[in-house]
Amino acid sequence: MNLHQPQSQLFIPDGLQETEALARITHLGIGAHQDDLEFMAFHGILECFARDDRWFGGVTCTDGAGSSRTGPYADFTDAEMKAIRKQEQNAAASIGRFGAMFQLDLPSSAVKSATDTTLQDDLAAILAATRPEIVYTHNPADKHDTHIGVTIAALLAIRSLPKDMRPAKVIGCEVWRNLDWMPDGEKVLMDVSGRDNLSAALNGVFDSQIAGGKRYDLATLGRRAANATFFDAHSTDAATQLIFGMDLTPLAHDDSADIAAFVCGLIDRFRDDVREKVSNRIGH
Repeated sequence: MNLHQPQSQLFIPDGLQETEALARITHLGIGAHQDDLEFMAFHGILECFARDDRWFGGVTCTDGAGSSRTGPYADFTDAEMKAIRKQEQNAAASIGRFGAMFQLDLPSSAVKSATDTTLQDDLAAILAATRPEIVYTHNPADKHDTHIGVTIAALLAIRSLPKDMRPAKVIGCEVWRNLDWMPDGEKVLMDVSGRDNLSAALNGVFDSQIAGGKRYDLATLGRRAANATFFDAHSTDAATQLIFGMDLTPLAHDDSADIAAFVCGLIDRFRDDVREKVSNRIGH
């Protein structure tokens, strides 16, 4: 497959021939940075883990050059950090038994650009080659500009495909901002209970970030546990680890749908719910 960046990579953990490996993908995760897939798309990884009829494919869009670094990684150059982060992502792909792992090696500036279509074009080519049933990506209410850039590029790439080639479901996932605020009836609930060992193994691979100053491993499991406990105030916990998602399928299937209006509509419904509860209590 021809991708834009000369340093882009396709890693197939089990060594299958490229065309066959890509054709078997049923669940595709599209993340901005190395480790985003393991944090946000763990549900898709679990859905496919150790199965022959479902395969998870991963796409990491950026090159990892801007990663935070302290401790043992404090003196790493951008080039050294890019290399170690790619190694970590491929190691996670092996542990998670991914069907394929793309690393597009794009600078964050290209991903955040409103005019650079490089990422959109690469994603369109990957989507056409894999034809996944489900896509996991960032949600458009995320606070990280690079994550938003990936979300928009992924949705536009999907829209560029013929309708019969588009995924049946697209889910926007939590990373930099959770989705607890969404109306419960509109949340996509992804139960990942009982696999903390696999999650810890995947998250722990990214030592350059964890030892480098960010305890993403603890924070990710903590958020999922909080989601499970605080989701329902009136019943015992049905899950111990729960990921919330935003259903982006309408945006993927309706080319005329306004992405900003879609997510702002969710925010408006959250605001209306808060206003109603407070107003009912104070009598107006």
